[in-house]
Amino acid sequence: MIKQIATGVLAAAATAALALSMSPAASATTASAAHRDSDSWGPVFSRDHLAKADGWINVDWDEDQESNTVDVRGRLFDLDDRDSDEGGKCAYVKFESSDFDHDWSPVYSRKYCGFPGFKRFSFHTEDSSSVRVKVCQVGEHGSYQTKCGRWEYIYTAEDE
Repeated sequence: MIKQIATGVLAAAATAALALSMSPAASATTASAAHRDSDSWGPVFSRDHLAKADGWINVDWDEDQESNTVDVRGRLFDLDDRDSDEGGKCAYVKFESSDFDHDWSPVYSRKYCGFPGFKRFSFHTEDSSSVRVKVCQVGEHGSYQTKCGRWEYIYTAEDE
């Protein structure tokens, strides 16, 4: 009888320990399932690597696969530790979307000054066959883009 009670207590303890050890794994699985429809993109850098952006993109198509909504979330990092008197610049990100006729249009841009931090952003566009991103630097009080990296494609319908 005592052996059965001891075995039962040990089994209960082992089950509780297993459940506790699996909780973080279960949470991670749940978190990744929430982002299952999203694909990460980036990091994308300015040419001098003093500005950076990264994030997630999600594309939802209608029932007939004729129209879509593209949601983009991200972070823009200012990595330039110089102040403006020393030639320091702010981070700048811009996005373009191509419609189904392959005509490109600007859809979003964001400027962030705040070394060593980052700024979150999000936007959506509709009926996109492709989305691309470019990271640059710009003066704190200006709009002239400099040190731009290359255009990076973060979505193309052909890949689906």
